[in-house]
This record gives sequence, structure tokens and C-alpha cells, in this order.
Amino acid sequence: MPADLDNDNDLADDLNDDLTVEETPPRRVVIGRGKVGGLLARADNCAVVTRQRGGSTLADPAGDPIAVCVRNDDLAAVLVGVPRHRRTDLVFIQPGVLDPWLEDHGLEGNTRGLLYFTVPAPGGQAVPGGVSRFTGPHANAMALWLESLGLRTEVVGRKAFTAVALEVAIWSAAFGMLCERFGLDVAGVLDTHGPELTALGHELCAVGRAGLGVELDPDALLANLRVYAGGAPRDRTGVQDWRWRGGWFHDAARIHRIKTPIQDALIARLKPSR
Repeated sequence: MPADLDNDNDLADDLNDDLTVEETPPRRVVIGRGKVGGLLARADNCAVVTRQRGGSTLADPAGDPIAVCVRNDDLAAVLVGVPRHRRTDLVFIQPGVLDPWLEDHGLEGNTRGLLYFTVPAPGGQAVPGGVSRFTGPHANAMALWLESLGLRTEVVGRKAFTAVALEVAIWSAAFGMLCERFGLDVAGVLDTHGPELTALGHELCAVGRAGLGVELDPDALLANLRVYAGGAPRDRTGVQDWRWRGGWFHDAARIHRIKTPIQDALIARLKPSR
């Protein structure tokens, strides 16, 4: 599963064939120095911006990537501190459905990433969990950055990225609600509540199709959900970060008038807060 940035809150409580690791890396900037931010900051020629220091780096000329490694709820505060001429350099690697927020702030064309590794503790080594993906103007630079740290990375088009991001969001929302509702870990949901997972997955797939314009094959989606779950069977996820995860599906279902009885019943029982 993609990396979670829960501890990265220091701020505001197809690689192209011509890219090789021998190239001189661009100047890189990390905002936030939690577990993921700290890992990225180990790369060569990398500056770090936290609440206490490094802000002047953001005044440099535009053109090099700025990896935003903070929690979703801190994004607005981070944006305030970034000069307008550098905002197109921002790279968003947060989990969840960011699309509405990015569109509201004129950042829908920015680089985005899905990180398929974890960092168990601050200062620790990355534990790979798959191939990370990037899309957008700094995608190649980000792929070079991660590969310099020994992490496999792929550059994809925007449509392909959105499809994978939607799959991950459905995984997070579906298992989050079901784990919370039944007091089980991911493996427990798979073992004892498969029918509910299937029904909920179909509902969220329809909402994603309407809300993001992405067509996912429901059977392939469910197979992928089980593959993701197999990589984290003891996770006991929940309904945290509701605005960015399950909350988006709830709102989009209402906007597009899609019936989601399984989701609605779970929300009525759990009463998640934003």
C-alpha cells in the first residue's frame, strides 16, 4: 500500500530512457521532516523546509521539485507559505482523494505521486511494497530522486495515475469503514465479511466513475483490493482523515445521485467526523 504521511506534519500543526543515475540531480526541496520527508531528505542536493527553518529556500527560482510531505489537513497552511512562482513545483504525495482540493487551488496540473513503501520509524530505512508512481511535470525528476534512494519508481500518464489512485482510495475507504464497524483487522474483514466488501467495492467504484471520470473493472478492482490487503493483513485501519477518504465518496455519491446503501448504513452507524 502507498505510504501514509500521518507523522509528516512538521508544518502547520515510463522513467524516460534518457534518465540515468549518473546525471547531476536538480536541487530538491522537502517540506516536512516526518518519516517520509526525512527519508527523501537523504538524497543528494536536498534542502529541507520545516516550520522552524529553511523557508528562504522556497524563494529560489522555479523549476525544481518541492516534495510536500505533510498530512492532508496541513496542505492549506503549507500553501500559504509557498511563493506563487514556486507553486507549480509542488509535488503532492498524500493519500486519499486530493482532486477537489487541488482544483480549488489551481493545482490540478501539478505533479502527484503514490508511494509504495513504508518508513517504520523516523530515521529508519524504507520498506518497499511495490513500484511508486508519479505523474506530472516533475514526474521524471521525482522518479530519479526515489531511485537514487533505491526505490523502484514508474512515470505514468495522468489518466493511468488517477485510476490507480482511485483503487487505493477505494481500498482505504472500504476497509476503513468495515474494520471500524466490525472491530477487525484487514484479514478479518476478508475472512468474515467478504460479501459486504464486494458490495461496498461496487458502490465506491460507481461513485469514482462518476466523480473522477475513471472507468474501473469491478472484478479487477475487487481482485486488486484483496492483493493490497494481502500486503497488510494485520492493519486495523479506520475512518480517520474522513474528508480525504470515505468522506469524498459520501459527498460525491450525493452530488451525482448514486445510491450507496451499504456505505450509507456504515456511515450512519460509525458517524465519522471531518
